[in-house]
Amino acid sequence: MPSTISEIAAALGLSAEGDGSIAISSVAEPASAGPDQLALAMKPEFAQTLGQGQARAAMLWQGADWQGYGLQAAILAPRPRFAMSGLSAMMDAGQGYAPGIHPSAVIDPSAHLGDGVSVGPLSVIGPEAVIGAGSVIGPQAQIGWQVSLGENSLIHGGVRIGARVRIGARFIAQPGAVIGADGFSFVTPEPSGVEKARASLGAEGTEKTQVWARIHSLGAVSIGDDVELGANSCIDRGTVRDTQIGNGVKFDNLVQIGHNVVIEDHALICAQVGIAGSSRIGTGAVIGGQSGVSDNITVGARAILGGATVALSNVPAGRVMLGYPAMKMDTHVESYKGLRRLPRLFREVAELKKAVSKLGTSD
Repeated sequence: MPSTISEIAAALGLSAEGDGSIAISSVAEPASAGPDQLALAMKPEFAQTLGQGQARAAMLWQGADWQGYGLQAAILAPRPRFAMSGLSAMMDAGQGYAPGIHPSAVIDPSAHLGDGVSVGPLSVIGPEAVIGAGSVIGPQAQIGWQVSLGENSLIHGGVRIGARVRIGARFIAQPGAVIGADGFSFVTPEPSGVEKARASLGAEGTEKTQVWARIHSLGAVSIGDDVELGANSCIDRGTVRDTQIGNGVKFDNLVQIGHNVVIEDHALICAQVGIAGSSRIGTGAVIGGQSGVSDNITVGARAILGGATVALSNVPAGRVMLGYPAMKMDTHVESYKGLRRLPRLFREVAELKKAVSKLGTSD
């Protein structure tokens, strides 16, 4: 149902300018916005394309000359991208999951579903599972034995949650995510080549192939409130204690979290990150895309690892790191500049050698 500019601005706690009665059905980029759409022209460079569309209203930055862009109305935001959070929530039509329990869902009689829970086609809810009120379980999802899922959670299609996993309120899991698979933990009868290589820094390996014995995962996964897990991401269960995820942690797609990892509140884990077993990620830390964290190390609170960084040792709180192996970002940038200068330096050294050689022959 359309909302007026005034209604949208009030819901976002922002100011509306011009004709607040204009009805808005959806949002669009400035160049393609129609007369009933709110153009998202949140930067001057975006606003330059407003003339290519038919928008009558736009979301702009604080102090923007909205009339100068030929608009009839505008919503002005001190931080437009942050305002997008509330605006996108208002405009999200959702996935169309139907209310109630689909006839094809399989729910164990010992499971407990709170008020208003929706369960989609071909989903399975195991013995003694507890699903919080208002939660939505999408199609073909699996909720394992003794799982506890908090209220108002959203489990998209194809998600798998293993036995004894405990999850807080308002959890969101995108399609294909897996929580509570066994950790990758194997051991050999004698010290393995990997152990020898690690102890000797690569000077020693193994002379024969060894058989790997499986260490079973006896722990589970504990997840706090307001956590979001991206598509096809995996969080492994702990070996003895639980793998632990704090409140407000956000994961992108294709993330791998190893056994016994602890991720503290409000960390941000971007796409294709791998965090090895027994590592700890501090409160508010940000791990950039395709980064890796070695096992048994700590990334401190509010630290930032830039994209494709590999942390092989502890990272201090608040440090910004980049590269492989990880180093302070400014140091890495300076090193990279030096690396780019090497070809020129080699040419200059070669020319100097030639000049010195000629001086020697002239004697």
